[in-house]
Amino acid sequence: MMNSVFLPTSLKEINALGWESADIILFTGDAYVDHPAFGAAVIGRVLENEGYKVAIVPQPNWRDDLRDFRKLGRPKLFFAVTSGNMDSMVNHYTANLRLRSTDAYSAGGKAGFRPDYAITTYCNILKKLYPEVPIVIGGIEASLRRLTHYDYWSDTLKPSILIDSHADILVYGMGEQPIVEIARRIANGKAPSELKNIPQTAFFVANIPEVAADSSLIELHSYEDCIKSKKYFAENFKLFERESNKLVQKTIVEPVGDGFVVVNPPYPPPAVGEIDKWYALPYTRLPHPRYKGKDIPAWEMIKFSVNIHRGCFGGCSFCTISAHQGKFIASRSEKSVLREVEQVIEMPGFKGYLSDIGGPSANMYMMGGIKREKCRECTRYSCIYPSICLNLNASHSAANNLYIKIRSMHGVKKAFVSSGVRYDLFTGRNTQAEKDYFENLCRFHISGRLKVAPEHTSEKVLKLMRKPSFRKFRQFKTEFDLINKKYALNQQLIPYFISSHPGSTEADMQELAREIKELNIRPEQVQDFTPTPMTLASAMYYTGINPYTGEKIYVARSRKEKLKQNSYFFWYKAQNTKGS
Repeated sequence: MMNSVFLPTSLKEINALGWESADIILFTGDAYVDHPAFGAAVIGRVLENEGYKVAIVPQPNWRDDLRDFRKLGRPKLFFAVTSGNMDSMVNHYTANLRLRSTDAYSAGGKAGFRPDYAITTYCNILKKLYPEVPIVIGGIEASLRRLTHYDYWSDTLKPSILIDSHADILVYGMGEQPIVEIARRIANGKAPSELKNIPQTAFFVANIPEVAADSSLIELHSYEDCIKSKKYFAENFKLFERESNKLVQKTIVEPVGDGFVVVNPPYPPPAVGEIDKWYALPYTRLPHPRYKGKDIPAWEMIKFSVNIHRGCFGGCSFCTISAHQGKFIASRSEKSVLREVEQVIEMPGFKGYLSDIGGPSANMYMMGGIKREKCRECTRYSCIYPSICLNLNASHSAANNLYIKIRSMHGVKKAFVSSGVRYDLFTGRNTQAEKDYFENLCRFHISGRLKVAPEHTSEKVLKLMRKPSFRKFRQFKTEFDLINKKYALNQQLIPYFISSHPGSTEADMQELAREIKELNIRPEQVQDFTPTPMTLASAMYYTGINPYTGEKIYVARSRKEKLKQNSYFFWYKAQNTKGS
């Protein structure tokens, strides 16, 4: 039986619970959906489970007299602030910097309910109204802006978001563990200035803090030096990425202004089943009644889906997942997943179709290092590129077994894998588990269309993307077609491609057009490259160099160049095929 009580969003709801006030008030740029796929809901429920009184203010109005920031008063412990499930700037603007007309995380899909740079805007208002109350920031916007970063939307280098937001503590990555520890210490009377040794947090200090005798620091070039020299920024990124891909990391220190931003190492990746407790919390799994039945598109998309793991070891240059969720896979137990499937079956409107059994890369479930001690020494940014690590347990047996159990459950007609798979993990591999996975995937878990991401066809560009050769995709398509023929299926591949990625020239896009035309691929899922903070591709875009080699890289920067590259996806349109 699912819960029917939401976290309170108004003074009326707080009073109905018999509270005098909340311990923690959480501000989010998303509409409030009480579901484990929405970060604000997860953090709220985790804190509630620890005994704290948590209230939530979704999408506060920052344009009026700020009543939304005042309505719940002052929390006993702290404010927690997030932009929501997306970076607010990615949410607001297209790759060509056009304002989007919709917002999937708002009621009715309407745009305009969150500000640009949402965390900074919310925090500055709260600091003005309640200067003595600590502020903890988290979520993807905070996580990817924890150090000096390139901001595409202002075309500038920005310092850590701690500087502009004036927040006291930043939580990066998946924040369940650090937020509980922060709450415990503040509840015990500790001031934010005393919270300097909590893993997976960042903060600003006037002096570099003392560290244990057996520890060491990695000191980056200062923010000011990075502004002066793109070379310094590239070096910083290289140091940051190498460290963040380690199983055991060091403290990172970056000078800025008259002080230092300090980033503590993260908590160890959760063991198998360790995250089960967070998914077992009493979510209603529904949007708050305040929305009066208005659709929230992001929820409509995932309401009948189940996430089975976190993290991704793919290491793609343009992707933010490893910088946020981590390289190491944290999988839920079979029992936990099946229990959530049972909850989905009970939901109003469920007709037997699970929309997704997935994760960042759906088929990485239960994968990881065979010998963990070797992972402790490893500095690879990817476990599968340019080749699959010999120490990686890349077996699909666990995923196969899980899929079989899910589709055998009473009430499940179909369980689709819609979140995309890494085909280079099973294509061409002769093990029975991988052959079985591919066949089972095609026979039982595709809703007629399978999403995959070759991203480009040029070997040069793919190398910069850290993606496998396009030959792998051709091989995958051949095997996919054979399975479809064997079982008389009529399924489609939906390949994702990116234009204007650093290193991609017009000639590379012409090559792409020829390749996909030969395969009769008419792309639907295409995008122009958007530089997002804390990715290798963004560092290459800003600096024009590869931080790892120092080589200069062509970057399509003008709107004209980007539109021209994007046009080659549509080779089948007459205006774009002339001369190809």
